[in-house]
Amino acid sequence: MRITEQQVSYVADLANLRLSEQEVARMARDLDGILSHMEKLNEVDTSGVEPMAQVLYEAGETATLREDVPGATLDNAAALANAPLSGAGQFKVPKIIER
Repeated sequence: MRITEQQVSYVADLANLRLSEQEVARMARDLDGILSHMEKLNEVDTSGVEPMAQVLYEAGETATLREDVPGATLDNAAALANAPLSGAGQFKVPKIIER
């Protein structure tokens, strides 16, 4: 698959990024290389490999995950106590999307 500079520019615009022409060209090359590598990986025969949903699924006692233990939670006032700006029981943040 070939990634064009127009596609890179389009995605950069969606992400509100300003890229120079050199950066657009480099990103197009890099992304094209990544997709070429993925195509090679897709050629690998994995028909004899069983799917794994969770690496630690059958680990039992050797699993490194901790038990889910209910703990104390903060009430709304405590959670907002150090907020620079709050109101109506919520954190207030400045608007960052200008479009």
